[in-house]
Amino acid sequence: MLSILVINSKGGSGKTTLTTNLASYYASRKFRTTILDYDPQGSCLQWLRVRPSHTGTIHGANAAPPKGASTLHNLQKWVPVGTEVLVIDAPSGTRGLLLQEMVRRSNYIVVPVVPSPIDIHATADFIKELFQIGGASPAKTKIAVVANRLRSDSPSREALESFLTSLKLPYLTSISDSDNYLRAAGRGLGVFEMDEEDTSSERLEYLPILKWLDGQEINCQVSDIDTNVVNMDESRKFAVQRAVVKAWHSPIVRKAHR
Repeated sequence: MLSILVINSKGGSGKTTLTTNLASYYASRKFRTTILDYDPQGSCLQWLRVRPSHTGTIHGANAAPPKGASTLHNLQKWVPVGTEVLVIDAPSGTRGLLLQEMVRRSNYIVVPVVPSPIDIHATADFIKELFQIGGASPAKTKIAVVANRLRSDSPSREALESFLTSLKLPYLTSISDSDNYLRAAGRGLGVFEMDEEDTSSERLEYLPILKWLDGQEINCQVSDIDTNVVNMDESRKFAVQRAVVKAWHSPIVRKAHR
């Protein structure tokens, strides 16, 4: 099972938007997908309630620990048997045993960071916690960062990108503060499920994340992505990569990439 943890202890980093767009991408390609929503606000579950019936099915699970609890017990209680892609939306302020439990259950960890000095400093501290307290290890779990909710005129944009580049972690992509993400969220959709002509830029922003999740090492920016296809065996595990490659070579994506 592909298990993706979207996490940053700082609130407002755009974890839910990232979670829903990743989950909807895999669901739209017929993978059995589950979202584990740890956030007490249940934003992902609210998104699922307005999701159209004709779209790819996503199982939603309320994994918010009861007040005072620190760990998730009996994970299988919420995750259906046969789930192929599990996307975990972590709550703000995750620490201690709960952080350890989430890290242990994940194959991949994506840390979104928004462009503000407060968020940059908070994320620097959180990444230390991720390794020192959460027990994250590059040998067991792949970890990467993304710049989120970026505006071209943001005064902190350069500082954020400089910070992310300085980390000893893959810096995958910059995700814009596009209204299309808001439109998609309001309809219970992801950008890969909306009109391709209207969302070609947003799709390009996510492709580096999708390629990285398939185990193909890349270096940061969309313009630098190697589009060569790696020859892999025909197991279901790597069917995800074939779906990503198909999306990457679609006419609209190729046109936008040029």
